[in-house]
Amino acid sequence: MSGRDSSSGLHRLFNGLIVVAISLTACVMEPPRQAQAQERRTILDMLFGFGRRQAPPVYDDAPIYEPRQRQPQQQQRLKVRKTQQKAKPAPAEPAPVVVEKLETAKKVLVVGDFVAGSLGDGLKTAFETTPGIVIETRANGSSGLVREDYFNWPENLSAYISETKPALIIISLGANERQQMSIGGEKEKFRTDRWLAEYTRRAGAFAALARKDKTPMLWVGMPPFQSTSMTADMVTLNGVFRTEAEKVGGTFVDIWDGFVDEDGKFVMTGSDINGQQVRLRGSDGINLTKAGKRKLAFYVEKDIRKLLGDAAASAQDIPGADGMKDLVVAAPTANEDILQTQPIGLNDPELDGSTTLLGGGAVLTSNGKSPRDRLVEKGEVAEAPAGRVDDFRLSKPDTVISNPVFRN
Repeated sequence: MSGRDSSSGLHRLFNGLIVVAISLTACVMEPPRQAQAQERRTILDMLFGFGRRQAPPVYDDAPIYEPRQRQPQQQQRLKVRKTQQKAKPAPAEPAPVVVEKLETAKKVLVVGDFVAGSLGDGLKTAFETTPGIVIETRANGSSGLVREDYFNWPENLSAYISETKPALIIISLGANERQQMSIGGEKEKFRTDRWLAEYTRRAGAFAALARKDKTPMLWVGMPPFQSTSMTADMVTLNGVFRTEAEKVGGTFVDIWDGFVDEDGKFVMTGSDINGQQVRLRGSDGINLTKAGKRKLAFYVEKDIRKLLGDAAASAQDIPGADGMKDLVVAAPTANEDILQTQPIGLNDPELDGSTTLLGGGAVLTSNGKSPRDRLVEKGEVAEAPAGRVDDFRLSKPDTVISNPVFRN
């Protein structure tokens, strides 16, 4: 082969290699149809794996990712947990015991302002199991003895007495009296001397009207209130009520201590009739809660039972001492002298030297004085038994000297 032929062969080989390289490059540079959305890769990435890692191709038939749905059992468990996390409902109060009232039941008439209304509610609860007592409440929340033009209590009390024919009348007034009073066509300011004189006259006339038929009457005093000035005024009015009620033979019921603390200050929370700490007053510091009404009635309840006697006995009451059989109580024995015996030896066949059991012999007469009484009153010290460590007598009895235990 000539040199020209060899050079031409090399030239054709070199051109062929170039064509192959160009073809490979074209194949590499053309991305597949399924991955057109991806970035183009170079020859270096193909041969040596250079470049950043790409996400796997997404094909048309690939499933779409959806968040896993909770199974029905899991949803049920979540509902149960949420239900358990909710606050437990308060236990239902037991249904009140309904006791049918007797046809001959005595009626208790409660009259006055909103405090009288609260008192009536508390008394109904107190006597709900008492068949012989019926509570009749006739209260006007905004009434009093000052504004006769708004509500005339003397006229209405007479009508209430004729309607109910009560065996006992309870009055509770005073919470709405802190205002001007019309006296002889003139307006008189609260707590002046003239105002107090006229109000005292009206209170006395109202108490006398309640006692007109000699019906027992209770006048319940006012409780303290959150306002210090109002509380001070209630102290003054309670003094008027006590004086006028007792003048006509009525009874004044003081409830003040049940709604103050140890220092005599107003309290919102205090002890109920069972000694438990409860809310007694409303948020306004004036009205009473259910527990406060019951405590208010507690102070009046005992007077009602005392005045009405057997009619106020509850169906659940326990018979008193009069209905119980007399208990046999043995008379106390006389204070006898203490009997002392000698120590007993285990090897003594006759024990303490006697054949008679303790108490089997003649009963010793007592002088009624114990060794302690003789020591305190006369300074006499009882003699120690022979042979005891505190027996300091010089002459020992023969029984002690002959005992081997006491020999030297």
